[in-house]
Amino acid sequence: MQNPVDDPILDIRGLVKTYKGGVTALGAAGGVDLAIRKGEIFALLGPNGAGKTTLIGAVCGLVRPSGGTISAFGLDVNKHWREVRRRIGLVPQELSFDMFDLVIRQVRYSRGMFGLAPDEARIEEVLRALSLWDKKDEPIRKLSGGMKRRVMIAKALAHDPDILFLDEPTAGVDVELRRDMWEQIDALRARGTTIILTTHYIEEAQEMADRVGVINKGRILLVDDKDAIMAKLGRTEAHFTLDQPMVTIPAALAGFPVALEEDGRRLVYRGGDGTGKGKREVAQLAQELTRHGINFVGMETRESTLEEIFVGLLNDQAQEAVA
Repeated sequence: MQNPVDDPILDIRGLVKTYKGGVTALGAAGGVDLAIRKGEIFALLGPNGAGKTTLIGAVCGLVRPSGGTISAFGLDVNKHWREVRRRIGLVPQELSFDMFDLVIRQVRYSRGMFGLAPDEARIEEVLRALSLWDKKDEPIRKLSGGMKRRVMIAKALAHDPDILFLDEPTAGVDVELRRDMWEQIDALRARGTTIILTTHYIEEAQEMADRVGVINKGRILLVDDKDAIMAKLGRTEAHFTLDQPMVTIPAALAGFPVALEEDGRRLVYRGGDGTGKGKREVAQLAQELTRHGINFVGMETRESTLEEIFVGLLNDQAQEAVA
């Protein structure tokens, strides 16, 4: 469930989208509710076909919802579509521009399309920020895939949107270009732009996002602050390499969530709740091993990643569906 958001910049309530043939892309078990805070980076995670792109399309006027309401900047999107759309930027998954046109003309056109006056200084600023200035007079078809992706971002930024949607912005982009893009995204947040992104690179969401939502099969499974998710759902794992293999776990360790692996040569702890409980139990476990003369020659600990939590949520939903 999502924590309440006061005065959201984007407020989605009971959103449903059903296509012909009865296929429900959003709101499969009740409508989708989602509120986005002004100035945050919000990461929407989900597998292919989860409903991420449909949700973005509904907000941007590319998909007509079957039910529910969408409010942006305090305005009903259905009633004030043009006004709302002028304040939203979208970088879609698919590249969409005239491949034979010049970079700078495409970015200028995008700004003018939203009714803004020409501003060559702003166009130059955007292109320089994305390392495109030296490519400004190049036909887009001659650019690499990563540079074409940058042009898409430049077009979305040309009209200075208050909300920026990034649908898989770094897909197919090499590591260096990806890093440059995230620097630009961080600069946009500093300017107050609200950024909503979908990504398959969950480590990016873990590093950059303020809040995270998980969607699958048209349902929002979880929305919360990133740190709160890690605290609530994170787990600790510790591996003790034993000096001598054990056949069974001694009764003294029965209170710990442990198992023997590698023919009894490794004792593995998996537990905790992300609040520090796991680290405390691992310390207690080490003390118990020493107290009972069970020697270990190595110990490794690690905390859950956001990706592991994400996969766990999807697995839980799959098991619920089977049940």
